[in-house]
Amino acid sequence: MIEKTELLKSIIEGIQEKKGKNISAIQLKGMSGAICDYFVICEGNTPTQVSALANSIEEVVKKNVKENPIRVHGLQQAEWVGMDYGNVIVHIFLPDLRRFYNIDTLWEDAKSEQIPSL
Repeated sequence: MIEKTELLKSIIEGIQEKKGKNISAIQLKGMSGAICDYFVICEGNTPTQVSALANSIEEVVKKNVKENPIRVHGLQQAEWVGMDYGNVIVHIFLPDLRRFYNIDTLWEDAKSEQIPSL
């Protein structure tokens, strides 16, 4: 099981609040070449839901941990949104793009946890 920081817990709460699905938390901390401590990857069914997930994550994290993302990319198309919180990077995909890019397997030797959808 992955140790959870308050930031990570808040990100997952924001995803679950808007019914994000297929949530994965990948612990990269201590791995050679890792650019952050965690990747959180999830899906939304439509661009509208992808955008709503990003907004929910931002609101919950700001409320719980008082942090804003350093950068958010992809909101215009809302097919793949990346949110950079420094030591946690969030990827919110449409299902077809997630399968196509398959970033879940980039760090196969890392600890990974499937988070239940609500």
